[in-house]
Amino acid sequence: MAVFAYKAVDPDQAAAGGTIIADSPRQARDTLRGRGLTVVDLRIMDEGRELTFTERRQGRKARGEVVAFIRELATLLAAGIPLLESLGTLVRQHRGRFKAVLQQVHDQISAGSSLAEAMGQRPAYFDELVTSIVRVGENTGTLETTLAKLAGFKEKALRLQGRVTTALIYPGIVCMIGLAVMIFLMTYVIPNILGTLQESGRPLPALTQVVKGVSDLLLAWWWAVLIVAAGLAILARALVAVPRVRIFLHRLVLRLPVIGDLVSKENTSRMAVVMAALLRSGMHFDEAIRITRQTLRNETFRQALADYEQAVIAGRDIAQPLEASGVFSPLVVQMLAVGQQSGELENLLEQLAEAYDHEVASATQRLTAALEPLLIVTLALAVGLVALATLLPILEASNVL
Repeated sequence: MAVFAYKAVDPDQAAAGGTIIADSPRQARDTLRGRGLTVVDLRIMDEGRELTFTERRQGRKARGEVVAFIRELATLLAAGIPLLESLGTLVRQHRGRFKAVLQQVHDQISAGSSLAEAMGQRPAYFDELVTSIVRVGENTGTLETTLAKLAGFKEKALRLQGRVTTALIYPGIVCMIGLAVMIFLMTYVIPNILGTLQESGRPLPALTQVVKGVSDLLLAWWWAVLIVAAGLAILARALVAVPRVRIFLHRLVLRLPVIGDLVSKENTSRMAVVMAALLRSGMHFDEAIRITRQTLRNETFRQALADYEQAVIAGRDIAQPLEASGVFSPLVVQMLAVGQQSGELENLLEQLAEAYDHEVASATQRLTAALEPLLIVTLALAVGLVALATLLPILEASNVL
């Protein structure tokens, strides 16, 4: 059987859409016609395709709803309510686009699919970590317990992400205000003040000429500046998509002061939490490592985990490849080695995640403390430079200098 996405029109000429499970497109069309729908478009859903920008954005916006859904579903199942009835209750509770997604999951399970299969058809909302843990829970008959653990992990990941995002809000606001002030000075203040002085015929100081040139460029060629900025952004994004460039940049980020420490601790914490959750759910070690690698954002950490996996499979000493990667601290290397040898890897990973969760909080506070004065001083210097360039010709015209 295959899953088909369809767009149709109901008898009231209202648009309808969703998914349907059938053996063939013909059977899918016949089933939809039997429901009184006129099929406009029908296509088989491709699980391996790349998500579009819109789909990724919708998935990011619904992260909180997805976590709430997993927690609510675990609660309903633990209370003894059947899966389909639980899903029906949650469909009525949620609103907007995510409600339609849950309705599609409900319909697909009604047609005979498993919960993991239905979630796997919607990777924008349910990533491979979710579908893999749900699949293990269904196979072992512990779905409600597995969902509760998954919800706990997702909630911790959201808190970690929210902590980092909150730390960057103030610097972001300062940067936007500084940019707005500089644009106002360059496009309004500088032309009005220096225009009059330039008409007097007196030569302008070198600093003033440079600032005046930048102001004239923004006023006359602002559209070209925007095009160049957009082109540079597109070029940068294309370069980051190149594996070698991305690896180089990720290694460079790890060497930056303060920021590198935060990125390293955040990836270590995420690795420990995800791997512990997957191993606790009963997943095989190889599969757990593969999924954990995909959840990490830094390519250097991904490569280090790949080396760790190969060392475990080959029966070699795992401390050497972990130390050679240069991304894991001696504490992490020692705990992974001891956990692998003693069979207590899940417990040690959970302790490691707890320890690094606190360290991420401390690193976030240090980043905020370092960025705030740095941005304020930079903004003050930029505004002061423009003010100095404006005052120099005024002082010279007044014979003060």
